[in-house]
Amino acid sequence: MITAIVVAAGKSTRMGASVNKQFIEIAGQPVLARSLLSLSDFVDDLLIVARAGEEGRAAAVAEAAGLNCRVVTGGATRQQSVYNGIVHTEHSDLVLVHDGARPFASDSLIQRVLLAASEHGAAIPGVPVTDTIKVLAGDKVQATPERDRLVAVQTPQAFRRELLWRAYLNAQQRGIIATDDASLVEALGEQVTVVAGEPGNFKISTPEDLRRIESGGTEMRVGTGFDVHRFAEDRDLILGGVAVPHHQGLLGHSDADVLVHALMDALLGAAALGDIGQHFPDSDARWAGVDSCKLLASVVDKVTAKGYAVGNVDIVVIAQVPKLSPFIPEMVDRLQEILGIAKENINIKATTSEGLGFTGRREGIAAHCVCTLVPVRR
Repeated sequence: MITAIVVAAGKSTRMGASVNKQFIEIAGQPVLARSLLSLSDFVDDLLIVARAGEEGRAAAVAEAAGLNCRVVTGGATRQQSVYNGIVHTEHSDLVLVHDGARPFASDSLIQRVLLAASEHGAAIPGVPVTDTIKVLAGDKVQATPERDRLVAVQTPQAFRRELLWRAYLNAQQRGIIATDDASLVEALGEQVTVVAGEPGNFKISTPEDLRRIESGGTEMRVGTGFDVHRFAEDRDLILGGVAVPHHQGLLGHSDADVLVHALMDALLGAAALGDIGQHFPDSDARWAGVDSCKLLASVVDKVTAKGYAVGNVDIVVIAQVPKLSPFIPEMVDRLQEILGIAKENINIKATTSEGLGFTGRREGIAAHCVCTLVPVRR
């Protein structure tokens, strides 16, 4: 039996935020939920160690993510919090300890750590140090260790349960204080195996870390989409899932929602899933006259199944007629329902082509879309 202890009891002092960093949302999903989901396929038991007073909120995050987790109360230090978790793992063979604020551990990283721990008893991920490290005495350099012998250590760290339990009991008896669990195992004289870590598996500790995520410091993907439809008589004009009054609609196999079609192509492109013609060909009678918002919901499901969530979308609609700005708020509301992201992450603009081209000649409407996707565990 493998138990994952997810430590979420810190004070978030360096974050300087009024809310615990575990509950800060990334693309609509709390950091803690992402960390739990990253582990859920590889362990039999999930145990959250929460800050006192936040046990209920941590449990609610897990439930909203569709996970069945136990929750215990943490201590004054990380070491005390992990100990509080280990106490509840008496039936486990392996225990994996992970920072709740480290939400980007990949499947392959978790598998490497667990495999090494099952073979050797203790395993941790580490990444090579690229900066030169100095050991100080006050403000003076005391030593410069060889960089090729150094690694920066991450979580998850995995151990045979009896080994980790002995390490924590030994630390209590000897008054040993450490900043990671492996150090306590080392204090027993036991060897710890290091496997390859990942630069993207960083811990969210400061506002700069959040900016790093927002600027693409994780595996963010970008997609673009373009679509065009000509005007036709006896058709409703549907844009962004909204009926726009006009004497003409757009010609197409479906409802010809050019805005939603551009958005779907952007999402599919960002996820490397092809284009809408592959998924919903106009040769298939099932899609005749279909509401494009239903197709968009299907695309979102495909993107989610590949491990991504929508970050933001920016859409421009090019139309000489009709005037679209009064309908944009309703379009944003409609897309928010389907994409599941905040309104501030959806932007729709309408412009003309100043009388130039087919849109300027009032022959049809075009739309461009740019979107971002961010990794998410399901």
